Amino acid sequence: MRWIGIFVGILLFVAGYVFLWEEELQPATELSSTEATKVYQLANGMKVIVQEDDRSDVVVSQVWYKVGASYEPEGKTGMSHVLEHMMFKGTDDYPAGEFSEIIALNGGRENAFTSKDYTAYFQSIASDRLELCLELEADRMQNLILDEAEFKKEVEVVKEERRLRTEDKPTALTYERFNAAAFESGPYHHPVIGWMHDLDKMSVSDMRDWYNKWYAPNNATLVVNGNVKAEQVISLANKYFGRIKAQKIPALKRDTAKPQQTSRYIEVALPAQVPYLLMGYKVPSLAQANTADLESDVYALEVLSGLLDGGNSTRLSKNLVRGREIASSAGAGYNPYDRLNTLFILSGLPSAKSNISELKAALFDEIEKLKKTLPEPIELERVKAQVIASNVYEKDSMFYQAMQLGILETTGLGWEKKDEYLEKISRVTPQQVQDVANKYFIDQTLTIAELKPLPMDNMKTPGSAAAGGRHGN
Repeated sequence: MRWIGIFVGILLFVAGYVFLWEEELQPATELSSTEATKVYQLANGMKVIVQEDDRSDVVVSQVWYKVGASYEPEGKTGMSHVLEHMMFKGTDDYPAGEFSEIIALNGGRENAFTSKDYTAYFQSIASDRLELCLELEADRMQNLILDEAEFKKEVEVVKEERRLRTEDKPTALTYERFNAAAFESGPYHHPVIGWMHDLDKMSVSDMRDWYNKWYAPNNATLVVNGNVKAEQVISLANKYFGRIKAQKIPALKRDTAKPQQTSRYIEVALPAQVPYLLMGYKVPSLAQANTADLESDVYALEVLSGLLDGGNSTRLSKNLVRGREIASSAGAGYNPYDRLNTLFILSGLPSAKSNISELKAALFDEIEKLKKTLPEPIELERVKAQVIASNVYEKDSMFYQAMQLGILETTGLGWEKKDEYLEKISRVTPQQVQDVANKYFIDQTLTIAELKPLPMDNMKTPGSAAAGGRHGN
């Protein structure tokens, strides 16, 4: 019998050795690097981007998932945003609320946000507490508890958030309808927070399926920026994320939007104090600019946006607000970093002595000036200097630097694009600005939405806010 015991002991020892050998983590692969930025990939496919910055003893840690509202199928809108809320509802090791409490007790700040193209979770904390953040994030990447009671409560929080942020705000509701009209089909049609009728019927099994589909290391990027060493970060990342198994990621939702053939116009009648105007033209994003000419167009549109809006000396403020006093406010906006082709938007509120028709005509006048007259070189150089200065100042923020890396990597552009921005902007010419105005500001791709105010006594009484919606966006 003694020999049997010894034999069993040997078998157990060997089995344990084999198990440990199988569990040994494979080293991360260094993909690329500069003096300050190093990029790795874990064996399970997770990207890790480290930017060393020793200006203060702080670190920003962000985990980015390639999933957002544009990934959601018809009838399942709001899934990504609700899941963002649920990610703070705990695991077996760290029950609901403990994640945030632990970060706070260690002097850190944390939150999350969802967009059309990604969901991100972040912490800002002392550099020597980075390991804590990575341990907590890795735990909820694989071990999230999706309790039905907690889920039902959190969906109600999101619905109340929707009421307060969108349905009770005339300009926000007008924008939502404008966006749906501009993208009447395709991934960008739906709001990030979801349609109310989809939130009403969402189930915890829907949420569990969404979590299991998209929350995997090979669909995520960890970005760390601060007073750290890359070798230390990759060692910790491998320790906590490296054992999480990769999984098959669903095929990305295709852009099924049909090319716009004619202008679109909608009126939104709501209880409101003042009218509101939105005008949007279809334009390329940098991720969809697959030729050198299209990429040049993107940077010219970015400069054109700065020409119209970006300070008291820019055209909309100088001409429409302070000059002709047609608008109480007017703006232009363009995001070149969307995953899919996007909108160049002009917006405004008419002044007390004007109306929405005059405001619309004035905005069209500004567009015509861009099409017919080259901007003066001195004006363009001033605008480019402002755009570049804004980009440089934002780099003083470790959070913004990390966010820029996360957006570029998650939308498929690659983190290296951040180093091209200043050069490409500085090379934009007056002719390129005029060319993109004529190329993209055309009736065929235009969508207009007008908020028509109804008497305020038609407004519903807003409900009281539900508790616990801090982590939404």
